[in-house]
Amino acid sequence: MMPNLTLPAIILRRVDFGDYDLILTFFSLNKGKISAIAKSAKKSTKRFGGILELFSVLRLVCSTAKGRELLVLQEADLINSFSCIRGDLKKTAYASYFAELINEWSETGSEQEGIYRLLYFVLDQLDICRIPEEILSIIFQMRFADIVGVRPNLSVCTDCRIEIDRIKEDRVAFDFSKGGIICQKCACISVNRFFLSKGTIKQLLWVESGDLSKAAKIRFTPSSVKEGLGFLESFITYHIGKELQSLRFLKQIRRKDE
Repeated sequence: MMPNLTLPAIILRRVDFGDYDLILTFFSLNKGKISAIAKSAKKSTKRFGGILELFSVLRLVCSTAKGRELLVLQEADLINSFSCIRGDLKKTAYASYFAELINEWSETGSEQEGIYRLLYFVLDQLDICRIPEEILSIIFQMRFADIVGVRPNLSVCTDCRIEIDRIKEDRVAFDFSKGGIICQKCACISVNRFFLSKGTIKQLLWVESGDLSKAAKIRFTPSSVKEGLGFLESFITYHIGKELQSLRFLKQIRRKDE
């Protein structure tokens, strides 16, 4: 047996395993995505004190075995439960989308401190209800795309490099296959396009970098929120190659609110 592993982590996913156990997927500060089995977690609440809930932030103590990916959860201390998220269906839907996106994209054991801090920020803000869920989703998706290396090019035409401020049209096409905006002069027929207003593009550019707390203070117009969400969810879906189950559920929740 190798030495125990101790680290802070956020629960992304939990799956029943047999009658008594849980298999948990975490995103940790130091090790990225990891999975662990919590033995007897369903049989006895005393084992882990009922803290193994989705989106909770824990300090884990896991045992490791050479040649085995699945860790064994020995101890867990609660850092932050984010319980208000789980008590609200819409917040749960957004948090589930963030968690599934990270789980789907990330490789086990690949350290991504930026993703951990981004996820913690949006979960914390969801929990305290200071920033609308839709704005947090825009911030999360823009920052996530940047961290993982697929940031959309919204500043210049991908072909001729003309800057967005010099493009005359009010609405500009984003070509998913090229990863960026295309001016009308360079545009060709493509099924993988999404049209954005220049106002929405500028607001998305404001949140893609810099301090997260400052990005959260940017005021989006209602039309830019709707357009920005539609674009980013399509952009993420294009890169993953499928629509995530949590995103389908999130869209259903939003339709009911309209």
